[in-house]
Amino acid sequence: MQIQYFLYICALVNYNIIKVKKGLKLIGVLGLATVLFYGCDKKTAATSEGETSTELAQDGELKVAFVYTDSVINKFDYFKKKSAEITEKGKKFEGDLQSRAKGFEQEVANFQQTASTMTMNQARAKEEELVKKEQNLVTYRDNLMRELSTDESGLYSDVYDQVQKYMKDYATTNKLDVILSYTRGGAVWYATDAIDVTASVIEGLNKQYNAAPADTATKK
Repeated sequence: MQIQYFLYICALVNYNIIKVKKGLKLIGVLGLATVLFYGCDKKTAATSEGETSTELAQDGELKVAFVYTDSVINKFDYFKKKSAEITEKGKKFEGDLQSRAKGFEQEVANFQQTASTMTMNQARAKEEELVKKEQNLVTYRDNLMRELSTDESGLYSDVYDQVQKYMKDYATTNKLDVILSYTRGGAVWYATDAIDVTASVIEGLNKQYNAAPADTATKK
């Protein structure tokens, strides 16, 4: 195997070692459902669809409200805290990965300088060692990215559960039949500001979390 091949290995490592921070565009990215919907309880289990419609018509229109989903999530103190922790973890991973990559590049450079003084068997053994280290480095990078991705998915799932539960309680307390999620490109094209409860939901969600931050993270 020629020395030039290891120049290729270095280039490959530099190319393959994706910046961890590119996978950390967590804050502001919403992986939650397009619509957060809360439906009121049916009148009775035995009531037919037609009868339900008649009763709703007699009682009056459905009481509807909406929230700006991105604002609710991004301003939720729990989400801000945990996403910041994941971002910091990603930065540490990135620093460690860059350090390892730099060390590998230096080892390849040293091999280039000393290869001419080695026997054929020594050079071949060193080449095999470097190939193995390059493979290990790429595997290490993939494991780091997988860990961060798992952390991110877990956070979104946890936040979704907390917001959904709070929305149900909020709807019950405020006698709302439906709470819609307003997102750009979503199902809701227009809604009057009079039924925008975003600020109220954010305030209540954070008040509930800050009252018992340790417990909130474990409740579903």
